Amino acid sequence: MSNAPVDNSRRRFLTVATSVVGGVGVAGAAVPFIASWNPSAKAKAAGAPVEVNISKIEPGQMLRVEWRGKPVWIVSRTPEMITQLEKHEGQLRDAGSEVEQQPSYAQNRHRSIKPEILVAVGICTHLGCSPQYIQDGFDAQVEGVPSGFFCPCHGSKFDMSGRVFQSVPAPTNLVIPPHYYIDDNTILIGEEQGAA
Repeated sequence: MSNAPVDNSRRRFLTVATSVVGGVGVAGAAVPFIASWNPSAKAKAAGAPVEVNISKIEPGQMLRVEWRGKPVWIVSRTPEMITQLEKHEGQLRDAGSEVEQQPSYAQNRHRSIKPEILVAVGICTHLGCSPQYIQDGFDAQVEGVPSGFFCPCHGSKFDMSGRVFQSVPAPTNLVIPPHYYIDDNTILIGEEQGAA
């Protein structure tokens, strides 16, 4: 047994150094672990709002964009399309948009913020097919209605506000996503104005 004097300062140094190295190791292991809890860039992008420039869209034209992996239609309705909306309301399943499938600011005949622009998720509410936009000739599907959306998979029909006609498989109107106008030519889809 050695009778050498104990060097307490060296012992304290080794204890502190070991504790520091251990703490750094724990922090080094914890940072990637905690970071793995955050959503991936792909997941963030999938739910991110989409900014769309509508300055070049002509009356009667439809623009398609993707938001959250779903097609979103932006249709510039003609004055005739807007006038037609009230003429066939007796043929619709939910003319007043009572089922909550749109933000409160789109719970009107046009189902939109501006009557001339429709923003709707382009997925049939029956089985998830994507209906076709028929600008002229929709009256072959619904007599007296010149324009609308027709789902060829099972025959569901929607008017130019995305409201579903009676006696078709689709149970509800097309979904209207949250959106707002940044300016006259730009729509932000996926977020409501003032939401943070």
